[in-house]
Amino acid sequence: MLFYIMLQVKNISFGYNKNLVLERISFQIESGEYLAIIGESGSGKSTLLKLLYGQHDLNEGHIYWKNEEILGPKYNLVAGYDFIKYVAQEFELMPFISVEENVGKFLSNFFPEEKKERINELLNVVELSEFAKTKVKLLSGGQKQRVALARAIAKQPEIILLDEPFSHIDSFKKQSLRRKLFRYLKEKGITCIVASHDKDDVLGHADYMLVLQDAKIISYDKPQQLYKNPKTPLIASFFGEFNIIDNTIKYTHQLKIVDKSDLKAIVKQSYFKGHYYLIEAEFCAEKVFFQHSSSFMVNTEIYLDFIKD
Repeated sequence: MLFYIMLQVKNISFGYNKNLVLERISFQIESGEYLAIIGESGSGKSTLLKLLYGQHDLNEGHIYWKNEEILGPKYNLVAGYDFIKYVAQEFELMPFISVEENVGKFLSNFFPEEKKERINELLNVVELSEFAKTKVKLLSGGQKQRVALARAIAKQPEIILLDEPFSHIDSFKKQSLRRKLFRYLKEKGITCIVASHDKDDVLGHADYMLVLQDAKIISYDKPQQLYKNPKTPLIASFFGEFNIIDNTIKYTHQLKIVDKSDLKAIVKQSYFKGHYYLIEAEFCAEKVFFQHSSSFMVNTEIYLDFIKD
């Protein structure tokens, strides 16, 4: 499959009431790629998605999809473009009609059999087949979120923008739903941009990660590279608990107990995490965390060392 540069974001800046939320942001995406946008709350993730959708006017810069410039409400009476779908954290569904009617709302009625097959396919992707006839008002928040996802991909857009797409969905449903949805988008060649706080939305799925902090991009790379070499505490915190020891960032699984070392710590707490315990200890009046196969008594003295990669 051939890939082409489809989305180009060139030096865009935007702010509310003269306070810059995004400053000189630039990146590009090839067709069919999945880009994850991460950052702290208020870092501009949702705002960036809205700008890509054409919901706001840029202060400066340009956004292009293929050769068409994405423009805001100053230029378009109705925000958005037919080739883009945007799923916000607030779902704009029709509560008094069924799930299948919501999903098929914008599909053509000229070919009823094809429409029915399409709706069934989409309900299978979001794991809602058994709720096809249920009115949306009777659904949980997580189920409504899945209906919104199905409706967004119903007409197979060229690009889809997802803002925390699994935030309302129960944990036991998230994993299989992620796999189905992202596999479907990849198979159909739909470019996907996701704003997320959840590393499981990214690892194993995203082609690239964009990290926002203080209105700017502080990193743009493959998830594997950012995970292995987190250059800032913000990036490390996205992937899991970590320590800063001798100005070096180390995840909790990168420390091990040894017989003797310069890193002597006192155990303060053990937290059961399933297949391991997270141990909280004190080193030089600072907290340090590491993983171990068993728990420890409080005030146990231990020695730690780095695990060699």
